[in-house]
Amino acid sequence: MIVNAAVAIAESRIGRIGNSVYSGRSRAVIQRSYLAFRTSGWIVVATGFLEPVMYLFSFGYGVGKLIGDIEIAPGHFVSYAAFIAPALLATSAMNGAIYDATWNVFFKLRFDRIYQGMLTTSLGPLDVALGEIGWALLRGLLYSIAFMSIVALFGLITTPWALLAIPAAVLIAFGFASIGMAVTTYIKSFEQMNLVNIVMLPMFLFSGSFYPLTIYPDWLQLLIKSLPLWHGVVLIRSVSLGVINTSLIPHVIYFLAMIGIGLFITTKRLTKLFMR
Repeated sequence: MIVNAAVAIAESRIGRIGNSVYSGRSRAVIQRSYLAFRTSGWIVVATGFLEPVMYLFSFGYGVGKLIGDIEIAPGHFVSYAAFIAPALLATSAMNGAIYDATWNVFFKLRFDRIYQGMLTTSLGPLDVALGEIGWALLRGLLYSIAFMSIVALFGLITTPWALLAIPAAVLIAFGFASIGMAVTTYIKSFEQMNLVNIVMLPMFLFSGSFYPLTIYPDWLQLLIKSLPLWHGVVLIRSVSLGVINTSLIPHVIYFLAMIGIGLFITTKRLTKLFMR
């Protein structure tokens, strides 16, 4: 019955735009990831959640005692813990999405040959890309809800607008997962995979997560503002603190562009690698 259903879906898409790369069955890829998660994947997810929580405790309540309140706008001060919590959520969304879309995809692409098997079925390259990225988004959503629950317990949420931090974190995860998977399709060795950490660590340290961007010289501020994590930190920090205005639109557009570019490149690369 499953085979007949897959054939019926594939036949129903004949003649539609993009039918050569998309069969409408990306949920099958998500289902496979879920089945794998039920065995041992939960350990990775648990450690990914604990990391930002430990940062919040050690920096927010440790270093925060030495720093005091942070001025985020003229006359508007927040505790240091409240200042870094949104940034840690953005970083958590980035880390979860990137590691799922790089190391996880790398093994499936270069060693397990799972994608090669998937693409011999009715699945298309875009199904695979959306399925893998969709699973990364579910993981990012799980991180966001759990982290926001911890933040709320410690009284760091002061406005209902903070609930928007959850969909904002999912958007960030979507952008990073899309680009991460696209980059991974070009990587061929473990040595090249280490470049991912080399890029992510400086981006985390210099994204304005732990201190205002104004402490840097002007030229470095411009460089940091071109990086995706800075846009994510500003987006989540703004909604978490109730600063909602049109200045957030460019940040949203930035991640939408990442999503579009990442999906396009991933689809083209998987087509080239496995559907010659």
